[in-house]
Amino acid sequence: MTNSGLRSDVLPATVRDFLAASTVHDADAASSFLVDDIVVVDQNETFRGRDEVHAFLRDAGAEFEYTTEQIGARRVDDDHWVVTLRLEGTFPGGVAELDYRFTLRGNRVAELVIGNHEA
Repeated sequence: MTNSGLRSDVLPATVRDFLAASTVHDADAASSFLVDDIVVVDQNETFRGRDEVHAFLRDAGAEFEYTTEQIGARRVDDDHWVVTLRLEGTFPGGVAELDYRFTLRGNRVAELVIGNHEA
């Protein structure tokens, strides 16, 4: 388990609010924090534009029950943030630690790369 010591309230509001919405599977709310030409990469699958990403946010993990806990976060620079989430649930393996690498443009998410946590 990794914890950088960065509290979630130190994250940019866009990142905090996006994660809060996506954690409860509110694709409409989560999509409101995205630029029109958003790019999301999840485990090497790429989604481009608000419509594709909205569908991804709506459908990702819907077949499983799981909990999500933020276990780490770090600021790379003003526009780049990494949040580590621990998921536990009914998906294969039952536990996953994932890094959500955010690139911001203004007060919106321009890119999100989701991958296995790098210890």
